[in-house]
Amino acid sequence: MGKKRASPGADTEKSPLGDPELSDAHNEKLEKICEEASRVDIFLEFLTQEKHAPFLRKRREILKTIPKFWPVALMNHPNVSIHAVHHQDQVALGYLEDVWLERDPKEKRCFTLEFYFRENPFFSDPVLKKEYRYIPPADVDGEKEDEWGVTDAQAAFGWDVNVEPQAIKIHWKDAAHNLTKAHPRVLDDEDELSEPGSFFNLFEVEKDHMDLGIAIANEIFPEAMEWFKGTAAQAFSEDEDEDDDEEDDEDEEEIDLEKPRTKKQRT
Repeated sequence: MGKKRASPGADTEKSPLGDPELSDAHNEKLEKICEEASRVDIFLEFLTQEKHAPFLRKRREILKTIPKFWPVALMNHPNVSIHAVHHQDQVALGYLEDVWLERDPKEKRCFTLEFYFRENPFFSDPVLKKEYRYIPPADVDGEKEDEWGVTDAQAAFGWDVNVEPQAIKIHWKDAAHNLTKAHPRVLDDEDELSEPGSFFNLFEVEKDHMDLGIAIANEIFPEAMEWFKGTAAQAFSEDEDEDDDEEDDEDEEEIDLEKPRTKKQRT
């Protein structure tokens, strides 16, 4: 009579950690703590904006006196430069003398970008605006505040749900200087941007396909001096190179299944 063969995996040692599960009670408590922490984050974000505002106003007056400050700062950012590859775009941006960010008083994560131009041959508008309008949630009590002064609506805020970018009409002086007509945005079959066209499409096209305005508001505006001097552009490029290296490493690991996986540490 032959010896009975053990089933596959019978001799495999079980993990001493077992098969952990998170109970509903523990999960509920942890989610509540995370929600409270996120409300504190919102409070700190709004407080930082409030405390920085006087310094930004002082900075604004100085930057207005520096020739070509904002055109240079903007063009040093790669997301802006790919939207302003056309020579006429760069000429038009050369008339830009001030950029300001005005936050929505009800939801300070929403904002309007204001571009101030001196007299130029392209358009008659002294100011071009790009608004990211706040759309309050219909099913949330927007006025109920917690101990941090954060409302339920602010806690439930989601950019994709509660923000609608707006478009304006630029009053071009003539057809020869209409840059958005000469260089329109081109979308592919999946409504993705295949050709950015003129930088000024940012204002005349409602959807911000590549988050250009968001990059200006969140990256260039707060660190305008660093972008003007080029130091922020260098740091941005180094971060991009590091991200590319990580993606290349992942691709190699997918191709070479026998290669041992190593965890890369960030410094």
